[in-house]
Amino acid sequence: MNRPALVTRFGRRHVLSSFVSLYPSWILPGLLCFSEQVRAGAQVEEPLMDSVRTALSSAVANAAPPVPEFTNTDARMVYLRWLGAISERLKKKKPDWMVRKEFLQTVWYEARRAGLEVSLVLGVIQVESNFRKFAVSSAGARGYMQVMPFWTRVLGDGDASKLFHLQTNLRFGCVILRHYLDRERGDLFLALGRYNGSRGQAPYPKAVLGAQRQWQFSP
Repeated sequence: MNRPALVTRFGRRHVLSSFVSLYPSWILPGLLCFSEQVRAGAQVEEPLMDSVRTALSSAVANAAPPVPEFTNTDARMVYLRWLGAISERLKKKKPDWMVRKEFLQTVWYEARRAGLEVSLVLGVIQVESNFRKFAVSSAGARGYMQVMPFWTRVLGDGDASKLFHLQTNLRFGCVILRHYLDRERGDLFLALGRYNGSRGQAPYPKAVLGAQRQWQFSP
């Protein structure tokens, strides 16, 4: 039997670790409810083979900080040019430079780690939460990439409050989208629909792909 794609992609060197829980339960009722953009659907909990569950759990459980690494100076310069250009585009959403830098660095790291286009992940974030860290949908999806709480039970320790942590949310979101893309044999239209819980319907994939164009960058 072939190993799941995520095991090959992420490797088995990632070990289980706990993420810091920053937001106690009494904060949750006051968090922003971002229903208009995300009410159309939500990720559906589906049975997972043990091998797939193990691969996904391993993929989300790496505690390494999202610090970009470069093989040469040219690669580093491409990243810095990307950071400067995309930072300008994001300024209205996140005015503070340090907040913006941390956010974009984490998006870049997690997207590339999962083998996804960074512009695609930014498109998903725009459609799902409009770059709001504490967005909560009517279905209960949380954070930047609107991850459903059941994923923390399936792949982690069940503490859904951790989905408001920047790297945790992006890690889950990117790994889940990669999983759906592999499951749909590379069909991005179907993978995005599955991510939204509206597989086969056009509005959500069209919205994400439209948003993605705003975040594309040519070095």
